[in-house]
Amino acid sequence: MARSLLVDAGFLVALLSRRDSHHKWAVQEASGNSPPWYTCEAVLSEAYHLLGERGAPGLNAMLSRSAVVARFNLDDNVEAVVAFLQKYASVPMSFADACLVRMSETMADPLILTTDTDFRVYRRHSRQVVPVLCPR
Repeated sequence: MARSLLVDAGFLVALLSRRDSHHKWAVQEASGNSPPWYTCEAVLSEAYHLLGERGAPGLNAMLSRSAVVARFNLDDNVEAVVAFLQKYASVPMSFADACLVRMSETMADPLILTTDTDFRVYRRHSRQVVPVLCPR
Protein backbone atom coordinates (compact mmCIF):
# COMPACT_ATOMS: atom_id res chain seq x y z
CA MET A 1 0.00 0.00 0.00
CA ALA A 2 1.25 3.49 -0.86
CA ARG A 3 1.96 6.02 1.85
CA SER A 4 -0.47 8.83 2.51
CA LEU A 5 1.73 11.86 1.89
CA LEU A 6 0.64 14.97 3.75
CA VAL A 7 2.22 18.38 3.20
CA ASP A 8 2.39 21.50 5.30
CA ALA A 9 2.78 25.11 4.23
CA GLY A 10 6.52 25.13 4.89
CA PHE A 11 7.09 22.31 2.43
CA LEU A 12 4.92 23.93 -0.24
CA VAL A 13 6.64 27.30 0.18
CA ALA A 14 10.10 25.70 0.09
CA LEU A 15 9.18 23.77 -3.04
CA LEU A 16 7.80 26.78 -4.89
CA SER A 17 10.23 29.48 -3.74
CA ARG A 18 13.82 29.27 -4.94
CA ARG A 19 14.70 31.84 -2.26
CA ASP A 20 13.58 29.56 0.57
CA SER A 21 16.45 28.08 2.58
CA HIS A 22 14.92 24.58 2.24
CA HIS A 23 14.22 24.79 -1.50
CA LYS A 24 16.79 22.18 -2.57
CA TRP A 25 15.60 19.78 0.11
CA ALA A 26 11.94 20.21 -0.91
CA VAL A 27 12.72 19.65 -4.60
CA GLN A 28 14.65 16.49 -3.74
CA GLU A 29 11.86 15.15 -1.53
CA ALA A 30 9.19 16.05 -4.08
CA SER A 31 10.99 14.00 -6.71
CA GLY A 32 11.20 11.01 -4.37
CA ASN A 33 7.68 11.32 -2.96
CA SER A 34 5.35 11.67 -5.91
CA PRO A 35 1.98 13.40 -5.65
CA PRO A 36 -0.80 13.39 -4.85
CA TRP A 37 -0.02 15.16 -1.61
CA TYR A 38 -2.83 15.67 0.86
CA THR A 39 -3.41 18.71 3.01
CA CYS A 40 -6.11 20.92 4.51
CA GLU A 41 -7.49 24.34 3.67
CA ALA A 42 -5.65 25.90 6.63
CA VAL A 43 -2.31 24.81 5.16
CA LEU A 44 -3.29 26.17 1.75
CA SER A 45 -4.26 29.51 3.30
CA GLU A 46 -0.88 29.74 5.06
CA ALA A 47 0.99 28.77 1.90
CA TYR A 48 -0.82 31.34 -0.26
CA HIS A 49 -0.14 34.02 2.35
CA LEU A 50 3.56 33.16 2.62
CA LEU A 51 4.09 32.78 -1.12
CA GLY A 52 2.30 35.99 -2.03
CA GLU A 53 1.32 36.89 -5.55
CA ARG A 54 4.62 35.68 -7.00
CA GLY A 55 4.14 32.13 -5.71
CA ALA A 56 0.40 31.80 -6.14
CA PRO A 57 0.52 30.64 -9.80
CA GLY A 58 2.68 27.65 -8.85
CA LEU A 59 0.32 26.62 -6.07
CA ASN A 60 -2.68 27.20 -8.35
CA ALA A 61 -1.13 24.85 -10.90
CA MET A 62 -0.49 22.17 -8.26
CA LEU A 63 -4.10 22.34 -7.13
CA SER A 64 -5.45 22.34 -10.69
CA ARG A 65 -3.58 19.17 -11.62
CA SER A 66 -4.45 17.51 -8.27
CA ALA A 67 -0.83 17.28 -7.17
CA VAL A 68 -2.04 18.86 -3.91
CA VAL A 69 -5.46 17.76 -2.69
CA ALA A 70 -7.37 19.24 0.25
CA ARG A 71 -8.67 16.15 2.03
CA PHE A 72 -9.91 17.27 5.42
CA ASN A 73 -13.35 18.05 6.81
CA LEU A 74 -13.12 20.14 9.97
CA ASP A 75 -16.78 19.50 10.85
CA ASP A 76 -15.97 15.81 11.27
CA ASN A 77 -12.82 16.48 13.30
CA VAL A 78 -13.38 19.67 15.27
CA GLU A 79 -13.20 18.07 18.72
CA ALA A 80 -9.88 16.35 17.98
CA VAL A 81 -8.39 19.52 16.44
CA VAL A 82 -9.42 21.66 19.42
CA ALA A 83 -8.01 19.04 21.78
CA PHE A 84 -4.64 19.23 19.98
CA LEU A 85 -4.67 23.04 20.13
CA GLN A 86 -5.29 22.90 23.87
CA LYS A 87 -2.75 20.16 24.54
CA TYR A 88 0.02 21.91 22.61
CA ALA A 89 -0.85 25.53 23.43
CA SER A 90 2.58 26.04 24.98
CA VAL A 91 4.45 24.99 21.80
CA PRO A 92 2.32 26.78 20.35
CA MET A 93 0.57 24.59 17.77
CA SER A 94 -0.96 26.31 14.77
CA PHE A 95 -4.45 25.47 13.58
CA ALA A 96 -2.97 24.06 10.36
CA ASP A 97 -0.59 21.81 12.32
CA ALA A 98 -3.48 20.53 14.44
CA CYS A 99 -5.41 19.65 11.31
CA LEU A 100 -2.42 17.82 9.83
CA VAL A 101 -1.80 15.81 13.00
CA ARG A 102 -5.47 14.86 12.99
CA MET A 103 -5.19 13.87 9.33
CA SER A 104 -2.24 11.65 10.25
CA GLU A 105 -4.55 9.82 12.65
CA THR A 106 -7.20 9.17 10.02
CA MET A 107 -5.13 8.23 6.95
CA ALA A 108 -3.32 4.97 6.24
CA ASP A 109 0.48 4.95 6.58
CA PRO A 110 0.87 8.75 6.85
CA LEU A 111 4.04 10.77 6.29
CA ILE A 112 4.09 14.56 6.70
CA LEU A 113 6.51 16.50 4.50
CA THR A 114 7.37 19.59 6.54
CA THR A 115 10.03 22.11 7.42
CA ASP A 116 8.50 22.52 10.90
CA THR A 117 10.39 20.71 13.65
CA ASP A 118 7.44 21.15 16.04
CA PHE A 119 5.95 18.02 14.46
CA ARG A 120 8.62 16.06 16.35
CA VAL A 121 6.97 17.21 19.60
CA TYR A 122 3.39 16.37 18.63
CA ARG A 123 1.89 12.94 19.23
CA ARG A 124 -0.89 11.19 17.34
CA HIS A 125 -3.26 8.78 19.05
CA SER A 126 -1.93 10.19 22.37
CA ARG A 127 1.54 8.60 22.32
CA GLN A 128 2.58 7.78 18.76
CA VAL A 129 5.27 9.83 17.06
CA VAL A 130 3.98 11.74 14.08
CA PRO A 131 5.77 10.36 11.00
CA VAL A 132 7.56 13.32 9.41
CA LEU A 133 10.17 14.00 6.83
CA CYS A 134 11.93 17.32 7.36
CA PRO A 135 15.33 18.88 6.69
CA ARG A 136 18.05 18.14 9.22
